[in-house]
Amino acid sequence: MTTITALFYAFSAVLLFAAFRVITARSTVHAVLFLVLAFFSAACVWMLLKAEFLAITLVLVYVGAVMVLFLFVVMMLDINLDSMRVDFWRHFPLAAFVGVVIALEMSAVLLVGFDLAEAPAASAQALELGNTKLLGIAMYTHYIYPLEVASVLLLVAIIAAIALTLRGRKDAKSQVPGQQILAKKAERLRIVSVEPTIEAPSAPATGAQR
Repeated sequence: MTTITALFYAFSAVLLFAAFRVITARSTVHAVLFLVLAFFSAACVWMLLKAEFLAITLVLVYVGAVMVLFLFVVMMLDINLDSMRVDFWRHFPLAAFVGVVIALEMSAVLLVGFDLAEAPAASAQALELGNTKLLGIAMYTHYIYPLEVASVLLLVAIIAAIALTLRGRKDAKSQVPGQQILAKKAERLRIVSVEPTIEAPSAPATGAQR
């Protein structure tokens, strides 16, 4: 066993353990931290597979931005997990069945890619340009239409998320620019006479008493 193979098994074991703890951790903050560990392990596996661009993108985008946002949101919401765990075991058989079906489907799809006697040798163009440039060329030439479709779907998802969470609050104060423009000079300032509620102190005596 070579060093690269040993590192691959080590990072894969850490990745599986972290993924298992994400769904079994009782604390939401711990689940998020285990998910960060899973992302780091996946990035290390991609580095061993010579996919440096994908590994750095995973660390910068997901660990550096998305997961930090998730962690802050989870810590600020302070979700009551006891109410969410009610009737958990009643739905567990159905959830386990769906999970097994998904795992079998993914195995049937992915096992075809591992049916190789040996890894294909890199071409001269790949060695000259590098993984990042080849990925950009393939993405914006052969897969430009799927990329555009994925971009439109992400845009629709962003708009839908904003629309679903947009709620009009009754106690919120907002300004109407149209009414501000139509306001006249006499309406901008109004002088109100208010009666004093506390008597003013009397003026001190001018002369000293002997």
